[in-house]
Amino acid sequence: MEIFPETTAAQRSSTTAAASTITADFETFLRLLTTQMQNQDPLNPMDSTEFASQLAQFSGVEQQVRTNDLLLGLQAGLATMGMGELGGWIGMQARADMPVNFQGQTVTLAGVPHPLADRMELIVRNDRDEVVQQVPVPLSTDAVAWTGRDLSGALVPPGVYTFSIQNWSGEDMIEDRAAMVYSTIQEAQLVGADVWLTMDGGLSIPAQSVLGPRRADA
Repeated sequence: MEIFPETTAAQRSSTTAAASTITADFETFLRLLTTQMQNQDPLNPMDSTEFASQLAQFSGVEQQVRTNDLLLGLQAGLATMGMGELGGWIGMQARADMPVNFQGQTVTLAGVPHPLADRMELIVRNDRDEVVQQVPVPLSTDAVAWTGRDLSGALVPPGVYTFSIQNWSGEDMIEDRAAMVYSTIQEAQLVGADVWLTMDGGLSIPAQSVLGPRRADA
């Protein structure tokens, strides 16, 4: 179980390269300005307006270098803070609308009953969005266990599945809403400015889709 900062490191490398370029340009500008002042004609010195303009350019480039250094420091600090926070998520159980890479394990799910519903059904779809199971579940927000077996006891083949909860009133379906799946966080990774979590089975989801992490034994 690890946290991978590869993308963040690449971004820092890119920003560092940009900083090096700006710094080199700044030093070149300073040398040119110094050489110009040393070699100007004493009888025809540089126009004061032009000199002031060049000093303003000098100040602008210097400020850009300092700003870039500040941004590099802030980026490093934020990355360190983010990595520390992510470390606490590993091993916890996340609740989110997410697919499951089913390999025979028990999957814990939960739905939300509609106020007008008299029953709920769990709908299981494969990676081709085909319904492979439709089984009744308690009319409750309590978590239920899906073992991958239908009412006849047949086990679905391994693969990626998605889950939804249908609310019914008599013969009328009121609502078909994604079920919340509970899965343990195995890895956390910074991808650009976003955090992605690798769950049981190897599938990854954006951290922002997690409604709430909890201890795996909760």
